[in-house]
Amino acid sequence: MLLRGGRRAALLLSVSAAASVAGAGALARRDPDTAVYASASPPLRHALSAAAEGLLSGTRLFSPWPLPPPYQGFPIINSFASASVSPAKLSDQGSAGISDDSRCGPGCLGRNSIAKAASAVGPAVVNISCTQDAHGWLLKESIGSGTIIDPDGTILTCAHVVADFQSTKAVVRGKVSVTLQDGREFEGVVLNADRHSDIAVVKIKSKTPLPAARLGSSSRLQPGDWVVALGCPLSLQNTVTAGIVSCVDRKSSDLGLGGLRREYLQTDCAINQGNSGGPLVNLDGEIIGVNVMKVRNADGLSFAVPIDSVVKIVDNFKKNGRVVRPWLGLKMLDLNPMIISQLKEKSSTFPDVRKGVLVPMVTPGSPAEQAGFRPGDVVVEFGGRSVESIKEIIDIMGDKVGVPFKVLVKRANNVTVTLTVIPDDADASR
Repeated sequence: MLLRGGRRAALLLSVSAAASVAGAGALARRDPDTAVYASASPPLRHALSAAAEGLLSGTRLFSPWPLPPPYQGFPIINSFASASVSPAKLSDQGSAGISDDSRCGPGCLGRNSIAKAASAVGPAVVNISCTQDAHGWLLKESIGSGTIIDPDGTILTCAHVVADFQSTKAVVRGKVSVTLQDGREFEGVVLNADRHSDIAVVKIKSKTPLPAARLGSSSRLQPGDWVVALGCPLSLQNTVTAGIVSCVDRKSSDLGLGGLRREYLQTDCAINQGNSGGPLVNLDGEIIGVNVMKVRNADGLSFAVPIDSVVKIVDNFKKNGRVVRPWLGLKMLDLNPMIISQLKEKSSTFPDVRKGVLVPMVTPGSPAEQAGFRPGDVVVEFGGRSVESIKEIIDIMGDKVGVPFKVLVKRANNVTVTLTVIPDDADASR
């Protein structure tokens, strides 16, 4: 017989199916520990019967189906053997066809990938509650989540969990209580909170170093990447949900949010009240976002602040005590070849550019208007560097308020103009 190693189950499948129809004596020779039973249609039973006869007789096996020349007589033995797995080993198989993740390379979703990512960050995830009381009466309570990012007790969370805002000034909601995964409780102090990004930093004091999570990078994320959300929805601590990245640059304007321009990571992880401030984690167990909100009455629409943006916000907290945002007073639009083509079709005077940022509107009295910007301008250079996106302009400005920037713009009929704009502080301007 040709029963060798991993081919045993596949060959028994063909033998068993054939014997069930043809009444062959193969059933008498089956091993009860490895036998595989299958139901098949009459044409398939006929084919398997022919295949089984060839295997049992030791003769060369050829296709029982009539094939046109030059494929007549094409051997099909490998189609039975190539994907075979011994039934005795089926119980050892993981979700990716392996018993563990030892052979799982970068980007591979193994059986334990999500569990490993959650366990790497889980001890650093905390439950945060803020209570306001008067003369012993509980007036208001806010719940959320957070992540310890430094063993000294520095915690990332959402601003709306721990603070209210009067104009741009943050007012702590009340007593901040922080509960760790191991049950320890601490009183927290709100160090900083930013209304526009909805990011806050809380500090707790411990006599021993605390578990801290690693920060990753959100710039390498792609739609379809697996992510894990951790937090305390409805104060249910140690809750883990998983999903994928749906969009890496969902704009605040897409969500109908006014004010300054922001970008979010969109995921389909389950997020509920109490998840705010909790971490969004990649399969390497690194924080790549801070969960901030979901769409009410909709499933699979959750949003997080990218960790790259959060790092800049925290750096601003350390440097300036708040987030400093330069304001130009421009409404801008990223250009791509398709948009440029449409604009050229509408107006033959549109400048000949391959990339850049279009200025559809200039705010009256703004630094941009004072610098001489006009609606229809296309920004091709900012601060001496070529630009093709709003994000690049924001990155070039950084936190530089009151600093002049040279801007190269192209106008109708390919007129090139150099302007000098001095950004204002966004909070001071509004």
